[in-house]
Amino acid sequence: MKAVVLAAGYATRLYPLTETIAKPLLPVGGRPMLDHLLDRIREVGEIDAVHVVTNAKFAAAFAAWAAGRPDVAVHDDGTTSEDDRLGAIGDVAFVIDAAGLDGEELLVVAGDNLFDFSLAEYVAWWRTKGEASAVALHDVGDRELATRYGIVVLGAGERVESFEEKPAEPSSTLAATATYLYHRAHVPLVWRYLAEGNSPDQPGRFIAWLAEREPVYGYRFAGDWRDIGDARQLLEADNRLRELSGLPPRDAYALD
Repeated sequence: MKAVVLAAGYATRLYPLTETIAKPLLPVGGRPMLDHLLDRIREVGEIDAVHVVTNAKFAAAFAAWAAGRPDVAVHDDGTTSEDDRLGAIGDVAFVIDAAGLDGEELLVVAGDNLFDFSLAEYVAWWRTKGEASAVALHDVGDRELATRYGIVVLGAGERVESFEEKPAEPSSTLAATATYLYHRAHVPLVWRYLAEGNSPDQPGRFIAWLAEREPVYGYRFAGDWRDIGDARQLLEADNRLRELSGLPPRDAYALD
């Protein structure tokens, strides 16, 4: 199994901070965000390589971060701004091609996705589902809050029945997190999805499309989950991880 970490966005909602530092490399709890994610990925003994896809603007910074980590490869998608970016699904396709991952089982996760559930348990659960892909789900517990996320409805056996991005009237409060497992039989379908003219952005859109054609299951997890999109969420994540590390909380986010 290979891991694909999506880190090619420009995080414009965090400007000016992310004009010079890629969001996944921002420190939270005293360590780069990506370090926390890599800890989780390495819990899965089956994963023998981690492929981080980024852009030309930040490729050198990610390469410096990856130095000394022989299981991590950094891929530059060649984009330089919001205007020419490939989009999350476009970047998945780019890495599949660049790293020769067609036919591999993939864990695909966003580089700004912080959580405390076990990826090893997630993979073990997925193994019971046969030829299927999966999405990790967190119950946000509030239908108004659910309007901000991709919302999933599960049917028999935890199979995904519907997946809707930011619905005005959510059918559930199960939010899709950007943590996916692609069965090797489904990996080539990324190309079909794109060839049909579907949006290359927002990784959940591929899973929504796939669930209408192939088995996709939803894995519910409890515990903490942070989808870091703005300054408030960044500060909350930093203070949460500082608390776990025995560091004092801060009133404002800082790089040191």
